[in-house]
Amino acid sequence: MHNALFSARPSAEALVAEENGHIVGYALFFQNYSTFFGKRGLFLEDLYVKPATRGSGLGTKMLRALAALAAERQYGRFEWTVLDWNQNAIGFYEKMGATVLPD
Repeated sequence: MHNALFSARPSAEALVAEENGHIVGYALFFQNYSTFFGKRGLFLEDLYVKPATRGSGLGTKMLRALAALAAERQYGRFEWTVLDWNQNAIGFYEKMGATVLPD
């Protein structure tokens, strides 16, 4: 993980959320490429907020920050996947307006 984030050619990036000097959440993401758009895209690999901090709006803020970053970089897509058993995550994304796509 250290090399992916901090090497001379990082393959991933992360946003980190802190509260009172402690990390309470993170969003790990990387670039992908769309031949359809002919542009790079952003793929969110992990969005995690500690259970005690959930419901505070932090996840929403991180997701919006990633969307703003994708727009700033003029990416063609902002994508992620959610495991089908993770109902909490599915509910979170649906509240933000996401649609579950069929397998």
